Amino acid sequence: MLSQVGSVALFTVAVITLAALIVGVGFLILPVVMIAVRGLANFHRRTAGQWAGVTIEAPYRPTELDDPYDTAGSFKHCRQLLSDPATWRDLLWTMLDGPVGLILGLLPAALVAYGLNGMFVTPLLWQSMGPHWGFGVTWFITDQTSANLAIPQGMVCVALGLLIAPSLGRLHVRFNRLLLAPTRNARLALRVERLTETRSETVESQAAELRRIERDLHDGAQARLVSLGMSLGLADTLLESNPAMVRKLLADAMESSSQALTELRDLVRGIHPPVLAERGLDGAVRALAVGLAVPVEVDIDLPSRPHLPVESAVYFVIAEALANITKHSGARRASVRLWYAEGRLRARIGDDGRGGADPEGGSGLRGLQRRLAAFDGELDISSPVGGPTLVTMELPCAL
Repeated sequence: MLSQVGSVALFTVAVITLAALIVGVGFLILPVVMIAVRGLANFHRRTAGQWAGVTIEAPYRPTELDDPYDTAGSFKHCRQLLSDPATWRDLLWTMLDGPVGLILGLLPAALVAYGLNGMFVTPLLWQSMGPHWGFGVTWFITDQTSANLAIPQGMVCVALGLLIAPSLGRLHVRFNRLLLAPTRNARLALRVERLTETRSETVESQAAELRRIERDLHDGAQARLVSLGMSLGLADTLLESNPAMVRKLLADAMESSSQALTELRDLVRGIHPPVLAERGLDGAVRALAVGLAVPVEVDIDLPSRPHLPVESAVYFVIAEALANITKHSGARRASVRLWYAEGRLRARIGDDGRGGADPEGGSGLRGLQRRLAAFDGELDISSPVGGPTLVTMELPCAL
């Protein structure tokens, strides 16, 4: 009821604000009013999912302003709002939600109230009300017998009101979805924008990965191979004059070659771990858990293997999350759950550490989000200060 009153009030304020655009005052108020409208619409989207299990996505185009409250008088912001079709659909919804919601909500309430009146008020107080028509104009109440006829009909009204209330509630949710859900064009526009964003992030991530590989090769294996060549060249020069020094140089060369080989193997593992290729995602994650200093409870339920790119991305996300637990959390125990359901691969990594993990704080979590974004995946982090931390990953894929 209060929500419908709020819808009508917001629609009235929005109409007045739009009219005030003519004299220029509306540009100062419109962003704030639309924030309130969108807040109410998003509240109904959330309640639709919680109460009726109907998912209603937000259809809004992203704005270039990070904090609309600080730029309420910006003409650019107003132009962005007014050019978004979702703004006008929200306004239409605020106009119609009041009467529609009141009708769908009051109808079962009126039936129940009318039925209770027939069950209790009419049989007991009919004399004080005087002769009158019962149940509308069905019969005329003149005595106790005719008044008692209201009891069964009142029971029918109460039962009917309670029976239709859930159906009318679901009908209201479908009405909300009709106006609050994205249209087909809006979905396509959001999809294109999402793909553009993820493509850009993927390109940046791959470029950073190539720079890392180049740096590791340059500073590690390449430097050791150069040192190896110099040692062998010097040994060739001293072969006849100083055999003892040659033996020392050859020993150093053997050590450099061994270290270069180890670094190359580590670099290859960073690109695509051999354990992932040999054992699959299940075995690779279990191997990760065994190698940690923190006890990790592992629960994996995968009917088969995902495609290699997806498998690699999921592995590195779990590996990085477990590495963060070891380095930063101070946890005494951790857990990894990995499963597949409804066409989506899901993982949950948790620990009982100190919490406080922030994707914007340089912990590598933002990089994990970018890695999953290339596959339309999502990474959510719940890490209040004091713990616990829960990292949830989800991405669509086929097995």
